[in-house]
Parts: sequence; C-alpha cells; structure tokens
Amino acid sequence: QVQLVESGGGLVQAGGSLRLSCAASGSIVRANAMGWYRQAPGKQRELVASITSGGTRSYADSVKGRFTISRDNAKNTVYLQMNSLKPEDTAVYYCNADVIADRLLEVWGQGTLVTVSS
Repeated sequence: QVQLVESGGGLVQAGGSLRLSCAASGSIVRANAMGWYRQAPGKQRELVASITSGGTRSYADSVKGRFTISRDNAKNTVYLQMNSLKPEDTAVYYCNADVIADRLLEVWGQGTLVTVSS
C-alpha cells in the first residue's frame, strides 16, 4: 500500500514562512510528478505547485515568487517552502503524487492545515 504522509502545517502570522513536507512510503518503484494542492473553506481544491521527476516546476500565479517546490527523489519526498504568507493562503494543503508501484497510481495525502493570521 502506498501512502503520502504530510507534515509542517500550522499557524503563522502574515509575512511569515512555513515548510511543508510529504513523504511517499510503501512499495514504490518510482515517484513521477509530485505536487501540492490546497482547498480553502467554501472553495474548490486548486493546484499550488508541481514538480516532475526531472525537476521541472510549475506554480499557480497566486504563489509565484513566494513559494518554492522541491523534491528528493532518493527519499520520494516533496517539499513546499512558503514565504511571505498571506491570510488568503489559509487552506488545507494536500500532497499528490503519481507513483509506480505494482501499477501506476495517483495518491493523495491526508492534508495539513495552514492558517495565516493577519
């Protein structure tokens, strides 16, 4: 069974920083694209950032210049460094990954809450 375990959420003041981590565990051959989504109360889940196994990154316009996604392929782990946080960044952040195990799987983490106070 493949799982994604997230950590690093919490409460921070506007202008502050947080770093989210997401580790894939289980019988994984390789993790392909990995990314972070978020869902604020009353809103749809949206893609925040993604990174391919080769390191190509993409970001939502709302976080460009403030958030940085990175990964450690040896550890099947993806990170999201969030700087200059704003109250509108408040949401549950979900890790997502396309992994090759016994077959190709799309896996989601359980979510971690990020709250930015004004």
